[in-house]
Amino acid sequence: MPEVKKPPTTIDEYIAQAPEDVQPVLQKIRAVIKESAPDAVERISYQMPGFYQNGMLVWFAVHQHHVGFYPKGSGIEAFKEELSPYKGAKGSVQFPLDKPMPYELIGRIVKFRVAENLKK
Repeated sequence: MPEVKKPPTTIDEYIAQAPEDVQPVLQKIRAVIKESAPDAVERISYQMPGFYQNGMLVWFAVHQHHVGFYPKGSGIEAFKEELSPYKGAKGSVQFPLDKPMPYELIGRIVKFRVAENLKK
């Protein structure tokens, strides 16, 4: 019988459950988010790593062939030109694991979301 993983309760647990070759990518995304939103609080939300500051900022999640990044609809809309090469939806974007990860863009989106939440 395959091992059933328990849902992670921390981002460390989430990353530890990811494939080993993807863990450094997830750690770097986490570091970029923390650098861009130093006052944000980490939490697991919807069984994904999430960051909270005056409301939810962003989430990310590893999938088989991509990392999903979820900056709400406003974060996608504000950067739609730069995100146009990637698959996505109203509140999400898929960054393929076989391409360079756009860490700088992720950081700018997080900063946008922080500013947006602070206006609330």
